[in-house]
Amino acid sequence: MLRLGQATAVLRLLSTDSCLGTVGISPRRPASGEKKNEILLHVHRKTDCGIAEIQMNRPHVRNALGKVFVDELYEILDVLHFDESIRAVIVKSKVKGVFCAGADLKERARMSDAEADHYVQRLRSLMDNIAALPMPTIAAIDGYALGGGLEMALACDLRVAASSAKMGLIETTRGLLPGAGGTQRLSRYIGLGLAKELIFTGRQIDGQEAFSMGLLNHTVPQNEKGDAAYQKALALAEEIVPQAPIAVRLGKLAINKGIEVDIASGMAIERMCYAQNLPTRDRQEGMAAFSEKRLPKFTGK
Repeated sequence: MLRLGQATAVLRLLSTDSCLGTVGISPRRPASGEKKNEILLHVHRKTDCGIAEIQMNRPHVRNALGKVFVDELYEILDVLHFDESIRAVIVKSKVKGVFCAGADLKERARMSDAEADHYVQRLRSLMDNIAALPMPTIAAIDGYALGGGLEMALACDLRVAASSAKMGLIETTRGLLPGAGGTQRLSRYIGLGLAKELIFTGRQIDGQEAFSMGLLNHTVPQNEKGDAAYQKALALAEEIVPQAPIAVRLGKLAINKGIEVDIASGMAIERMCYAQNLPTRDRQEGMAAFSEKRLPKFTGK
């Protein structure tokens, strides 16, 4: 069951051609003149389809990471973390031509040094929370992903971008350095040399170059609607959803924890994750389906 708790983000009822049927819950309708939510959660629901979308919606500042935006995203992540029915999460923008422009520098200009340090720590923790979601996450980059916006994409498990999308850790062009995980995650994906080059120069690269560096899982030509990366991300999510969800989550855990340690320790982590999966009904169902030459029906138990 989806736990809303104190979350203020609106779950919109949207139509979709994928996994036909969605449900949405709006805990509070904004009053006349009140600002709309900057983060929306859209959940596809039908039979075994458990795809959730985190939709960024702050168009006037290109989804800049302001205080309200960050607070709402924290709440959405808390909702998703404990929902076992969600099997894949797509992070996308509702603003055409942009994924996320990074930190809200106008807000930041009004901060003291101590306030700015707290703000960056909060951003760093936010990206860690995205990375810590137990289910696979996919960033759909259909436009600019700069600074903290790219750091958000780096915190996701998979990244898909339109070939025309622009990405970069541009902080050094503003007298800053990446502070929300960029210096650490970028180098793990593309290697030290390329990561240093991009950070030292603040260069922006397009989707094709990012793919050639190993930053992206897929790059696709942009379509007239401007959502080609989202469509590819949705196709990936639909490919993940039928698989055994406990095994997928444990596989993610084994990879994420294993990469932080030496190979022998990583093998021990894999062994522990494998042992946790052994008594599940899904493992038994998978073996039975193979023997009976049919498709398995995984329930997440």
